[in-house]
Amino acid sequence: MPATDLDLLIAAAQAAGQLATSFSGPTAKRWDKDAGAGPVTEADLAVDRLLRERLTGARPDYGWLSEETPDSPDRLDRARVFIVDPIDGTRSFIDGSATWAHSLAVAEDGQITAAVVFLPLKNKLYTAAAGQGACLNGNPIRASAPDGISGASMLAARPVYDPGNWRGNAVPAMERHHRPSLAYRLSLVAEGRFDAMLTLRPSWEWDIAAGALILQEAGARTTDRTGAALRFNNPHPQVNGVLAAGDRLHRALADRLAPWPG
Repeated sequence: MPATDLDLLIAAAQAAGQLATSFSGPTAKRWDKDAGAGPVTEADLAVDRLLRERLTGARPDYGWLSEETPDSPDRLDRARVFIVDPIDGTRSFIDGSATWAHSLAVAEDGQITAAVVFLPLKNKLYTAAAGQGACLNGNPIRASAPDGISGASMLAARPVYDPGNWRGNAVPAMERHHRPSLAYRLSLVAEGRFDAMLTLRPSWEWDIAAGALILQEAGARTTDRTGAALRFNNPHPQVNGVLAAGDRLHRALADRLAPWPG
């Protein structure tokens, strides 16, 4: 990883925040994507253009994968790839909430090497570089390390708690919390505000790439729902869900999850 990749991502994320907050979420023009893929706004597209110009302009040899740019197989032939969600939590942006984020990452040989998650309306800038730790607004952060499930808190959507997802239909007794942005959920666990994060649905790489490294550098274990290692820049850019927590809690939750039928 070039030493300046993280600095490049930070500067780009801050510029994205200035642009995104110049729009009013509730009044921004919006459309619904095809195949029920959710809404997109003029702000998403404007931020996508800004980030692509800044990032690939600075690193023309890097590939590009973004939620708001049509995918191209060209990225598969690049040694390094930007993986970007211009606005993670578009519905929250539309609603006028502050819990949306810019998620920016660099992948090299399937692994994330630099990452930024920025929530401009909360003034929260999460950053990480491989082997260099994770920070929030420049201050080191560390994930919690509970011994097990009892008393632990988890960020997850309501369907995660369907009894059919758990062995013996026994849903773990945990404090239940939710945030709409996957990138923010991952970052909150890295910050130690919550103990675990779980999503069982196939997850787009741009939603989780940055948060996965931030969590890893904060000392958490982050895998897919089956416990397999996450890899990025896949031909189909999805992973099989995400389970993130300190090592003991991660093992406890993985042991309780019902086998994946796929």
